[in-house]
Amino acid sequence: MSQKLFGGASWRERPDTGATMFRTFAVVRQLHEMLWYLAEASERATTTELSEPPSHLRSEILGVLDGEASQILAADIERIRGEVRQALIDVSEEARGGYDARAGAGVSDDLHPSADLAGRDLRSSRLCGADLRGAYLIAADLRRADLAGVDLLGADLRDARLEGADLSRALFLTQAQLDAARGDDTTVLPAALTRPRHWSTRRR
Repeated sequence: MSQKLFGGASWRERPDTGATMFRTFAVVRQLHEMLWYLAEASERATTTELSEPPSHLRSEILGVLDGEASQILAADIERIRGEVRQALIDVSEEARGGYDARAGAGVSDDLHPSADLAGRDLRSSRLCGADLRGAYLIAADLRRADLAGVDLLGADLRDARLEGADLSRALFLTQAQLDAARGDDTTVLPAALTRPRHWSTRRR
């Protein structure tokens, strides 16, 4: 960022740019996080109606990132974030709806966005298709759970037990969430994510 936006000089070399550089970095980081989610949303969208908003928003965000620091700071981040959130919700609802239809029944009422599931043993719960956006899953037991179609956008997975769990078809999972959780070599991951080095290796 310092190379492209600030003439190759770091804030140490030009302390007068420090405040602006830090503010710009914070905005750029948010925009890149949105791009990550929008890329997945575009891949999962099955209709033009669902695919157009993520595509449009990706183009808008890339345009902002291609501008000068002043243009990046002037971007309406709250509006963009709101539109990104709605686009992700729409894609999530369509993706999760398929799991409800196949199962013939919905997930438990306590599995909902922002649910406090810290420390819960969820191994016997029906999770496929659950909306757990922003849920607190700190130290929750998800060993050998099938998380297909589970929306994990912003869920707190610190110390969550994921040994043997199948996350390959979970929605909006990030590397940072995996890095904060506990798993092993039997945990099944999405192709775009990497198994954390600190995860254990199951004894053969």
